[in-house]
Amino acid sequence: MTKKKILVTGGAGFIGGNFVQYMVGEYPEYAIYNLDVLTYAGDLTKHRDIEKNENYHFVKADIVDYDVIIALFEKEKFDVVVHFAAESHVDRSITNPGVFVSTNVLGTQALLDAARQVGVTKFVHVSTDEVYGELDFDPTTFFTEDTPLQPNSPYSASKASSDFLVQAYHHTYGVPINITRCSNNYGPYHFPEKLIPLTISRVLNEEKVPIYGDGQNIRDWLHVFDHCAAIDLVLHEGVNGEVYNVGGHNERTNLEVVNTIINTLGKSEELITFVADRLGHDRRYAIDATKLEKLGWKPIYNFETGIAQTIQWYLENKEWWEQIISGEYRNYLEVKSTYLLNSNG
Repeated sequence: MTKKKILVTGGAGFIGGNFVQYMVGEYPEYAIYNLDVLTYAGDLTKHRDIEKNENYHFVKADIVDYDVIIALFEKEKFDVVVHFAAESHVDRSITNPGVFVSTNVLGTQALLDAARQVGVTKFVHVSTDEVYGELDFDPTTFFTEDTPLQPNSPYSASKASSDFLVQAYHHTYGVPINITRCSNNYGPYHFPEKLIPLTISRVLNEEKVPIYGDGQNIRDWLHVFDHCAAIDLVLHEGVNGEVYNVGGHNERTNLEVVNTIINTLGKSEELITFVADRLGHDRRYAIDATKLEKLGWKPIYNFETGIAQTIQWYLENKEWWEQIISGEYRNYLEVKSTYLLNSNG
């Protein structure tokens, strides 16, 4: 019996990597293909425990390489695409927006063309709440799926553009799609440049923790395990063409997040240093996930249990994040690919 083939793009990253591990364990009857170009944020060491599984395959390829993507789809005839692959760091988008447009827009278009050609049964596009723009501090206001898109950074603008492309391919060509828009994720294997893992690593090393502006920017925090379960549900039960918000119901200021980590680790709040605010820094994001909850999903983790678990994971896995910070993780690729693809075949 032929296994259903599921292509996960960006499966060497943080959220995509957790999703790959989730799917390999949860669905041994599926063949899970992890496609990643392995940029600075791509790390294969997280998959040591599954790389020998029969239902796991790694493909090194760039979603922007149109001919390679088309050839890959024609060869493998994927049934489903779950599309995580994206440039995602806001600060980097401010200094180099062109890379974000290339990967997030043109890469998505290449995948959509390939998916259309082979007739996938579902294309799940994983997006972000940042496409909605900025909320005020009224605690009764939330982003819904009907909130107009008003992105404020080059990153969020590129993601909004990819969202529109996905919807256009659905309406124009009939590609079966869902879009998910999540709040800020945290959990195991979070790349150390992001707020929570950066804070943990710096506090453990007794280094200063930088916080933008006054630290009062509010984010809704979603544990990555809850996010994986949400995408699984949308993949199998999502209504064709629909958008689903995924939120953790855990609003915290950046300062509160950092203080929680410092206090949990028994360190001094004097490690905090306030730095010049990020350009165009949105003040608040908050998700209304009612639509997805009606489909059957609810987050398991509240912030207190989730951040405690995450801090403990980083304490128990120092080797992982230390080799990420040192750059040693990049040496892991050489013999780990099922096969490699590039523009030369």
